[in-house]
Amino acid sequence: MNKQIGTIKRWRVQIFAITWLAYAAFYFTRKAFSVAKLGIADDPAFHLDKMAMANLDAIYLTAYAVGQFAWGMLADRFGPRVVVLGGLLISAAAALVMGSVATLPIFATCMLIQGLAQSTGWSGLCKNIGSFFPAQQRGRVLGLWSSCYAFGGLVASPFAGWWAYTLVGSWHAAFISSAAVVGLVALLFFIFQRNKPEDVGLPAVEPEPEPSAEQADAERRISVWEPLREILRNRTVLTLGFAYFLLKPARYAILLWGPVIVYEQMPSVGKVGAAIVPTAFELAGLLGPIMIGLASDKLFGARRMPACVLSLLALTVALALFMGALHSGSVLLVVVLLFVMGLTLYGPDSMISGAAAIDFGTAKAGATAAGFVNGCGSVGAILGGLLPGYFDTVTVFIVFAGCALFSALVLMPHWNSRPAGLKASCVFVPNRPLSIKPLRG
Repeated sequence: MNKQIGTIKRWRVQIFAITWLAYAAFYFTRKAFSVAKLGIADDPAFHLDKMAMANLDAIYLTAYAVGQFAWGMLADRFGPRVVVLGGLLISAAAALVMGSVATLPIFATCMLIQGLAQSTGWSGLCKNIGSFFPAQQRGRVLGLWSSCYAFGGLVASPFAGWWAYTLVGSWHAAFISSAAVVGLVALLFFIFQRNKPEDVGLPAVEPEPEPSAEQADAERRISVWEPLREILRNRTVLTLGFAYFLLKPARYAILLWGPVIVYEQMPSVGKVGAAIVPTAFELAGLLGPIMIGLASDKLFGARRMPACVLSLLALTVALALFMGALHSGSVLLVVVLLFVMGLTLYGPDSMISGAAAIDFGTAKAGATAAGFVNGCGSVGAILGGLLPGYFDTVTVFIVFAGCALFSALVLMPHWNSRPAGLKASCVFVPNRPLSIKPLRG
């Protein structure tokens, strides 16, 4: 028994580490284009104006949104190993092509492929974590795990910028160096990842009753769409999806356009500096999910929404002040505001996108729940990719501030909702998704 417990702990550490690394790696190929934009704008052989760049971002984000809805269901059906590993390999290949062949049709095609490949990550890896950790641990585990996407964004831009503009002197290197990182991580994922404890001879963390022959036959006839239909009947999941739709534009505008926005308003920092300054946003993102999780537990008695609402209100103020900071010419002030924006955005971002998988997903439908909420957010992210290319930056950040405020208002009616594991009405029906209704008070 002691040996088995030790084996379970080892596999939990291993799965946590490899899934964390895998999702962080996706950001290298995700951020490559945002860094390459700086060099493409000055390249006479392949010049794209801001609208063309925005359209390419929109192609990527549209494919990413579609993929979020689709891959979650497929990860539930076929497992994260096939889905996520395929996404890593295809993402690396698409970035390699973009760094080698510079034509608009090739870029448009690769951005479409990149969006579909990138969207395999979140839902499949959330399911992977859920398969190895019991429900009573998933809250804090997923909160810590969520630092992966902040870390990925934090290191990806400086890495690509250093290769492109310091080491090689060409924007092409931003894509090629990022593809190499993702390809290496895909190899590690293949070696160290497994879908569930049963794959390595361990018992399931939450074993389900053995179905009868009739139940097993009925389960085989259930459509791949059934988990999505169950989720669409849950009003709390729908609210989380709408709030995430409103929150995501600001995050993706900074991720995809941050270096360009900083360079346009403060050209004295240089291209490498413009790639580095926005990393203050991702640096704060490492702390945001952890801090909001502690605040919700310690200050609000395990109520998640008060911490989210207050954080979103602070984000609204920071977004409204950002353009004034850029016009002031103070790099320190810009960095501070970007840090505050990251702190107050990544916290609610991780809690909202993780809440569905933790509170409303199950071993069978967890990836579908995470995919649905992230799909809603990814639809909003399309605006984050498009608006900076079509409108002036002042207007864009006023819109983002309004979206953050409205997101807080949407969540406010759920102020007293608590996680299902602490205070909930839980109904378990074998072979059907778990019905969890958070109670008030």
